[in-house]
Amino acid sequence: MTQTENPILVERAEGVATLTLNRPAVLNALDDATYRALDAALEDLEAREDIRALVVTGAGERAFSAGADLTYMRALNGETRQEFILLSYRVTNRLAYFPRPSVAAVRGYALGGGFELVMACDLRVAGGDAQFGLPEITLGSVPGSGGVQRLPLLVGPTRAKELVLTGRRLPAEEALAWGLVNRVVPPDQVLSVACELARTIAGHNPVAVEHAKMALQVGRLSDFGLEARYHSLTSWVCQQTPHYRDRTARFAEGQEKERDRS
Repeated sequence: MTQTENPILVERAEGVATLTLNRPAVLNALDDATYRALDAALEDLEAREDIRALVVTGAGERAFSAGADLTYMRALNGETRQEFILLSYRVTNRLAYFPRPSVAAVRGYALGGGFELVMACDLRVAGGDAQFGLPEITLGSVPGSGGVQRLPLLVGPTRAKELVLTGRRLPAEEALAWGLVNRVVPPDQVLSVACELARTIAGHNPVAVEHAKMALQVGRLSDFGLEARYHSLTSWVCQQTPHYRDRTARFAEGQEKERDRS
């Protein structure tokens, strides 16, 4: 099968499942098929008692995920765009509340929806080349997959406002200083360190681990109802404006030129 047919790769070993976002040619950008494949993988793994921890990473060396696939999104109309944003919110929430702990292994870019997936994990290991950010404001929109709600819990409201309102990127060492990531390691060691951390967790009493994770969760976000509808709708409303359409068109064109040069 081609990479397009397998947007999510799943490997299982020693009680740990490793989920890989597998679209390296487009910096592991997130489209409908990727979110649905991730949702299906999480559903399958939830039912497996032999899986006691997750590692989530991105294929290639350049990105965990550069965020939503803007080329894909530009083809969506108002209704299908809102459905996609709701899907991204629901799947990101499913990762956050997966019953066993998860570790994000991040190299390169973790932006937009990619950063929101990273925040949904319980622990984060970053390479020295990692960059985190929510650039939606620079495109005329707002994050729609729970990042606005999770980021203040991780770094505090003042720093969260800085990232959301300026759209700036946070380098790995600064992310460590802010408490956003647990460890910064050489880029070629990111996955091995994340897997070792996951194996350590998987070696403990699974009942105790699940209850500990449940007790540590604060500010739980609802998958459905008015809360989910509101947070996704704010992003959708922004994306109906001419400002957003112009900015995303120019951004997507720049991405295509960069891929052609690489």
